[in-house]
Formats: sequence, structure tokens, C-alpha cells
Amino acid sequence: MVQDTNLHSISKWFLSQSRSSKRVITLIVDVFAVVVSLWIAFSLRYSELYIPPQQQLWVFVLSPLLAIPVFIRLGLYRAIVRYIGVDALFTIFKAVALYTLLLGTAVLLAGSFAGVVPRTVYGINALILLLFTGGSRLIARWWFSDLFDRKEFASQQALPNVLIFGASSSGIQLAEALNRSRQQKPVAFIDDAKQLHNQIINNLVVYPTEKLAYLIEKYGVREVLIAIPNASRQRRNEIIRLLEEYPVHVRTLPDLSDLAEGKVTVSDIREVDIADLLGREPVDPIPKLLHANITDKVVMVTGAGGSIGSELCRQIVRLSPKQLILFELNEFNLYAIDKELKNDNPEVKAVALLGSVQDKQRLQVIFEQFDVETIYHAAAYKHVPLVEQNIAEGIRNNVFGTLSCALAAIEAKVNTFVLISTDKAVRPTNTMGASKRLAELTLQALSESKNFDNITRFTMVRFGNVLGSSGSVVPLFREQIANGGPVRVTDERVIRYFMTIPEAAELVIQAGAMGEGGEVFVLDMGEPVKIVDLAKRMIHLSGYIEKDKEHPDGDIEIVYTGLRPGEKLYEELLIGDNVIDTGHSMIMRASEKFIPWSELKEILSQLQQVNEANETEQIRTILLEYVDGFKPQCDNQDWLKPISVTQNSFNLD
Repeated sequence: MVQDTNLHSISKWFLSQSRSSKRVITLIVDVFAVVVSLWIAFSLRYSELYIPPQQQLWVFVLSPLLAIPVFIRLGLYRAIVRYIGVDALFTIFKAVALYTLLLGTAVLLAGSFAGVVPRTVYGINALILLLFTGGSRLIARWWFSDLFDRKEFASQQALPNVLIFGASSSGIQLAEALNRSRQQKPVAFIDDAKQLHNQIINNLVVYPTEKLAYLIEKYGVREVLIAIPNASRQRRNEIIRLLEEYPVHVRTLPDLSDLAEGKVTVSDIREVDIADLLGREPVDPIPKLLHANITDKVVMVTGAGGSIGSELCRQIVRLSPKQLILFELNEFNLYAIDKELKNDNPEVKAVALLGSVQDKQRLQVIFEQFDVETIYHAAAYKHVPLVEQNIAEGIRNNVFGTLSCALAAIEAKVNTFVLISTDKAVRPTNTMGASKRLAELTLQALSESKNFDNITRFTMVRFGNVLGSSGSVVPLFREQIANGGPVRVTDERVIRYFMTIPEAAELVIQAGAMGEGGEVFVLDMGEPVKIVDLAKRMIHLSGYIEKDKEHPDGDIEIVYTGLRPGEKLYEELLIGDNVIDTGHSMIMRASEKFIPWSELKEILSQLQQVNEANETEQIRTILLEYVDGFKPQCDNQDWLKPISVTQNSFNLD
């Protein structure tokens, strides 16, 4: 016991030395090994304790002078003993062989001055020296590794235990990455594959899903990592639902498209993608529709720095446009998307332009200068309560900004104009929705009007909430959960449609290619989701317990704040019931009545006058009269004093 303690103390002392000191110590040990191995070789050859004659002592002095430079040259002192492997042992073999050759040559050249050195001594010496140098390093590797393993084992006991769901190659790589990072300690795999059950992979046992409760309780697990990047969204949703009933934080690896290099690292672990909660598989795009309005054409995106606008830009550059024009009012957002596109696609021809969609003259100059062929109009104010507090500005941007863009497109003879609309335009309860419906009506009227020499095809694409957009509830709920709650939900009855931003952008591009002029396309948003259910799932998947009447000692409470100004309990995608299928299963065409341009231009002219005067009561009166189903859910207020600054005026004839 005392001896073991002394060895442990010596080992700790050695490990505490600097790298150069360790090399010197190892070199001294090798000098001793070279001399002793030569003496043992003579002793074995003569079968007695060999005492070298005086004239032969120089051979024992020469041997380390030959061996050590060889060892240094071949890198024996650069290797870290604790990680020595087969390659290092082969290097030691080469070093010993070269030293033996040099020693034999030196003795041969010395002739009688070396005394009698039997030839068998060289072979015996080489074997013993190989045993000393290689063996000593292997013993040191075993000893120091054992010390580190004991130290790491002790430190690992303090690490949080995690389960890995999925024992495929990604799960195995994740376990290895966690062990290297020393941030979390994987304790077991969970997998549905029966052939893997009770198998041991990297010292971890693979268990069936039925053992989840047992493992969580046994190891005190607070986190489960889903490592199935090739699983479908539906399958991920099933796994997530399975884990929801347990008080564990659930995180996941991204899908295979995001793990292109095939290497899994700790940094790849992320929060559960809310798209996985929806469980809906994206439909493969129709290539012809994707390329129709983009490939080899000059394309412009207004609102290019926004959530939808920026994703449209990302997808457009992958479809090989002749040129992409980024048009944005916000300087930083424009800079960010321009930088991202050029970093990811150095060959892309993108032009970043600052400006407002309300500036018709600038828009027309841009359209004509760059010979724009396709426009995706994503620029709009979309935040319902903010537009409700800034009614005149919301109308100016959403209605007259769209009008100025459309008129400039007509005059510049742009081929295709696609408006990004919203489900809030259907029987709107807020100014934002009403303004977007009026923008739709404007494009429908322009498309049918005979007053213009119009070759521009106007198409509108209407869809609901997109996950991860500015103002989305998902990042808001994440922030509230991270801060310990409460999670604020406006009303227990609120439901919403959801779609991922990439899926929405891809469908917008395809729908835009279907239009012949004046159509409103509606995207299939799947089943609506109750916002309170979404909040509860996010709380559970973050490893917390909802605080309610049944769990008064829970972690995070959900509080109801009441509907915000203009907010609806539920959204719709169709004004009427007349909907027509298209060639794409996720895109429908709505057949809705509109106001002819001869009437609408008078309405817009009247709206423009009251809007410039900031007469919010008159604005609302006009919207109530001409926007179908507009039923405001909040009292109108004059948030701003009347302003006298005149904005753009349009010749509506």
C-alpha cells in the first residue's frame, strides 16, 4: 500500500513537469537502457556477469552517443507516452535497428581497439534494447492512462447523464463527441431495432424504448438527445411525443442535409425543431415550376432582408438566375443577406439596393435599368399590434407600396409579379390583414383592367404563420422558457396554421409560376395548431413541468394575457368555399370576387387623401366598406397626430 502510494506520488510528480523536462527524463532513462542492454547482451553471450576490459569501455560510452541522436532524429521524444500506439512501436524498432547497424559499423572500423565483440551480441543487444525502450513506454502508457482514467472517471461522476436515442453511426459519433468534450456523460442508447437490444456499443448498452422510465430514474437523466438525422418528420414527431411524458430536456441533431460532412460534433446538438412537432413531410417540388420564373432571368425580391424575403433569395440563387436584385429599406438586414449570399455562393450575381417600395420613380428606374423579369414582393408591415398602432403607415406601406411597385412593373414591362400575402387577409379583424386584402384587390383589378398596356402577370400567394419568422411565437416561447417563465399565451382558444419558412418560400416560387394573371393561390397549411398546446409541448421538451392546478410545484406557468389589438382566435385561408385544385398537391387556387379597376381607383384615391391626413376613422370606414368581412376587434384610436407631409401620389388612370 505504501509502495503504491509512492508510485502514485512519483507519477503525479512526473505528470506535473513541463514537456521539456519530461523529454530530458525520458532521454536519461534511455541512456541507462542503452548501456545496460549492451552489458546484459555480453553477459548472456558469455553466460556470466560480464566485466568489460578497460580497452572495451569506450564501446559502452559510444553506444548512447550513437543511440540517442538516432532516437531524437526519428522522433521518439516527440510522442506523448499516454497516446503511444502501433506506429510509435514501429518507429522504436527502426531506431533500434539503425543504432545497432551504426554500433556494429563503429566496432568493425575500430578493429582490435574494440576488443572481442561477438557478432551475436549485436542481435541480443537489439532485442533487449527494444524490450527496454518499447516495453518501458508501454508500461508508462498503461500506468499513466490508468491514472487519467481514474481521474476522468471521478470527474465524469459530476457530469450530467444523458440518453442517446438512436444507436446508428450518428448516435455512436455523438457519444464519442460527448466523451471527448467532457460536458455530458452518455449512459445508454435507446433504439427501436430489436437486433441491437442488449448489445454493447462503445461500452454503452442499447435498450428498447420500454426501458426509458427505468433508465431515467436509475441514472437521474435530465436530457435525451435524438440522434436520428435520417428520420422523417413524422418519425421524429412520434419520438418527441413518446418523450413528452417524461421530465427530460429533449434536444436533437439536424437532418442529414445539415450534416453534410458526415461528422457529428457536440455543436451540432440543437433544440427540437418545431417543424418536427408538426410531423408533416414536405412535398417534393416540381422542377419545371421552380425554374420557370427564375433560371437565366433577372429576379428582384422586395423586402429581401425579411424572414420570407431572405429565404426566397437563398432558394433563388440555387436556381441559377441571370441576376438577383435585393431591394430592402433596412440597411442592416440588406447587408446581412447580401453578405450571406455572396459568402455561400461566390459566383452569384447579386446587387443590393436600398430603397422604399413607396418610391415608384426609383422602382421604375431599377426595373428598367436591370431589365427585371420577375418580382417577388415580400416587403410589408406584418406585425398586427404595431400596424394597429400605426394605421396610416401600415396602409401607406402595404397598400400604396404594393400599388407603386405594381404600376412601376407595368410601365417597365416586367413579366411576372408575385405578391406574398397572408391568411390574415381573409375576413380580417385588424388593419394589417385588411391592408393585405386591399393589396390583393389592387393586383386583381390591375390584372383585369384594359386601361393599361399590361404584359405583367400578377399573382398572389396566401399562407399562414411561418416558423421562425420575425414575431413568431416559437422564439418568443423559447426566450420565456429560458428565463424561467411564465409563458404568455393570449387566449387558450387561439389556433394557428404553421409552415416552415423554406417550405413556404419553395411553394411561393412554384405557385408564382402557375399564374396566368390575377389568381390568388392558397398554400395547404395542414392541420391548425392550438398555441397553448404548442407552449405546453415546448415546456415539457425543455425538461420542465408545467405549473398548474395539478402541479402547483411545477417549474413554468402559462398565463393568459388576452387577445392583442386586432388579433383573431383563428385564421382562415379562403374567403369563400370556391377553391380549385392545381397541378401541385400543396397549392390551391381560390376563386374570389374583386373590385374592377374603374371603381377601385376611386376608392384608392379617396383612401390616399384620408391616409395622408392620418384620418384613422375615415381610413377604417373605407376599409369596412370595401374589404369583405373586415370586422375590427379593437377600438380605433388616433395614435398619431395628423401630418401634413405629402407622400407619393399616383396617377391612377
